[in-house]
Formats: sequence, structure tokens, C-alpha cells
Amino acid sequence: MTRYAIDADVALRIVRGELAVDGADQLVGPAVLRSHVMAALYRQVRAGELDEREARAQLDGLAGLRIRLLGDRVSRGTAWKTATRLGWDDVGPAEYLAVAVLQADTLVTDDPRLIEAATDMVPTTSSSIFA
Repeated sequence: MTRYAIDADVALRIVRGELAVDGADQLVGPAVLRSHVMAALYRQVRAGELDEREARAQLDGLAGLRIRLLGDRVSRGTAWKTATRLGWDDVGPAEYLAVAVLQADTLVTDDPRLIEAATDMVPTTSSSIFA
């Protein structure tokens, strides 16, 4: 069993059926992942890239995803320190790194910013691991 931290883009691709996770593996992410997925879906609807009904169905699909979402004090504190150390203006991306460091074997992301920031913190893997 491997414990994977995933970002919002990877979660959305799993919900859409573009990626598949082995049932023996565990997924973790920050609690903010839900809001990030919803924001991405909303942007796609506003841009005319996705029908609202389909976006809502995908958002409902997120609720059925087997993932442990963390928003505890230790995770938040680690995210704050990480964002400060990296000089980031936004703590949101640091929440993915914090959860990965604290709870996962690897961070699954295709986000170049997260991949670069994770270099000395936690191993990263591309989403193709779930293809």
C-alpha cells in the first residue's frame, strides 16, 4: 500500500475517470482541495468549457472519492512555515506540500511549481502513475 498526496488537478482527473487509483493505495490531500476543485470547475463553466450540470456532477463525484482530507493544526502550521520558507504570497499550494510531507510517501502532481518546491521535501510523481 502506498499513500499518495494528490493536488486538486489530479483529484479532478480521477473523478472524471481519466486516472485510476489502485484500491490498495490511499489518497490524502489538504481540506482546501475540495474548494480548489470547485473553483476549477466553476472557472471551466464560466469560460464555456464545461456544462454546469456536468460540473456539478463532477463536484458530487469528488464527495465519493476515497481520500483523507487534512486540515489539522499541524498541517496548517507546516503549510504556513513552508510558504514562508519558499517566499510564497499564497499558503494554498504549500498545504499540498505540508500534507505530502506529513502523511504521504509521494506527492502526485503535474504542477511545475509544486514539483520544484518539493525537491528537498518529499518525492514527487507525475499523474501518469495512475494512468
